[in-house]
Amino acid sequence: MALLSLEALGGRRMNVELAGEGTPILAIHGFTGSASSWDAFQEAARADHTVIRVELLGHGASDCPDSPEPYGMTPTVRALEGILDYLKLDRAHWLGYSLGGRIALCAAVLLPRRTRSLIAESASPGLFSEEERVSRVRSDEALADWMEKVGIEAFVDRWESLPIWATQSRLSVAQRRQLRRQRLSGNPRGLANSLRGIGAGAQPPLHHRLHELRAPALFVAGEEDGKFAAIAEQMNKSVPNGHLRIVKQAGHAVHLEQQGLFNRAVLDFVKAVDASPEFSRVQTGSQQSL
Repeated sequence: MALLSLEALGGRRMNVELAGEGTPILAIHGFTGSASSWDAFQEAARADHTVIRVELLGHGASDCPDSPEPYGMTPTVRALEGILDYLKLDRAHWLGYSLGGRIALCAAVLLPRRTRSLIAESASPGLFSEEERVSRVRSDEALADWMEKVGIEAFVDRWESLPIWATQSRLSVAQRRQLRRQRLSGNPRGLANSLRGIGAGAQPPLHHRLHELRAPALFVAGEEDGKFAAIAEQMNKSVPNGHLRIVKQAGHAVHLEQQGLFNRAVLDFVKAVDASPEFSRVQTGSQQSL
């Protein structure tokens, strides 16, 4: 574990955990997650890769600022670049799940020279219309206010009742208990400000910029998560070097519900990218801004 104080976050600390040796994979968890979200993937990957597990602001051991601004997409992507600088890494494979997938997608688009590839699980490029974004900002603000009022346990009870998690009933009892413990360890203020600062409504949409992504990209979704499977298919059609994997008998959290299939798909993709002579020819462009 390393708590890095990052200039992009105004000196606030972001927790970073490293394991293994080899080509770096920077892994970003979803909302309410932590570095432990990637435990199974890390064990599968560490023999051939350096797995860099980042805990977003408001999550895990990272700081929980009182203002939503540091949680925003631009400072978050700049902080991830700062982590690569600190570790003296030119590029990484960006791996992200849900919220982390949106962040990984933004990093791959905005930091092409720091990108080996993108792996986005159950992710989206944001909400398309202004009306959708305004509505989502309002609902996230209401949820954040409610969470701060009632506390973490009531929030987790409500969160776990959402239909999107229904397929997780197939997880083992031990897995479900571990997942609940992880969620209950969250800081209500940090999670609330994460919703306000980097929720899907607050994120600048990237639909119009997907064609700029030249690095190889793998979009993963569960077959039983129809909404995000459709989004993955749409994104795959929009990028020049896209690959799509829709996993059967899985919902939103493919990396939990089908660990073996997920790990193999990601690691086979990363291996192919690293071995490809085409890789050096797709790394073009310079740092951009939202």
